[in-house]
Amino acid sequence: MNINEELVDHIAHLARLSFEGEAKDAIIADMKKITDFMDKLNAVDTDNVEPLIFMSDEINRLREDVPAQTVTHEEALKNAPKKDSDYFRIPKVLDKS
Repeated sequence: MNINEELVDHIAHLARLSFEGEAKDAIIADMKKITDFMDKLNAVDTDNVEPLIFMSDEINRLREDVPAQTVTHEEALKNAPKKDSDYFRIPKVLDKS
């Protein structure tokens, strides 16, 4: 893949970034290193290699989901900066216009 200024400008536009001068040269150099590394990976013979589906043979041991109250209502509201009887008070975040 040919990494040039036009490609970097296009990718920068898509990502809403801008690169000028030395920063653009550094990005071009980094992208060339990345594509060179990918070319090395493409050269590896993987014909007889099974795809990796799981990282290990371990089985997840899950606990039963037992409902339990760990924090009381009063404890939850105790450190709230603003509260109104049983509820947290927060600034308005939605405008109905």
